[in-house]
Amino acid sequence: MVRARSGVPVKRDRKRLRKLTQGFRASRHNLYRQAIVTLMRGRRYAFRDRRVRKRDFRRLWIVRINAACRMRGLRYSQLISGLQHAQIELNRQMLAELAVRDPATFDKIVALAVQSRG
Repeated sequence: MVRARSGVPVKRDRKRLRKLTQGFRASRHNLYRQAIVTLMRGRRYAFRDRRVRKRDFRRLWIVRINAACRMRGLRYSQLISGLQHAQIELNRQMLAELAVRDPATFDKIVALAVQSRG
């Protein structure tokens, strides 16, 4: 006789899975086998993209800093080099925020970088 797999533990597991797949489209949230596959794939992408997100933000900050530098007649690499010579330790996130939200302060930082490069 085939073993029955419809007891309380199985139903509890499937209920838990349906809770995790809430918001998935079409049958991916209510058909058990499709839900498992979709959930595994989604978690794999989530694991990978937690690292990709960090890369993407760093690229965005560098683009913003470079644009702000070029408006002031300087290249990104020259700014970073000047900041290293001046021993100013500002990360790219803060530099990008300053470039966008506080241009006057960013002007002063650029002046310091240019001055230290000599």
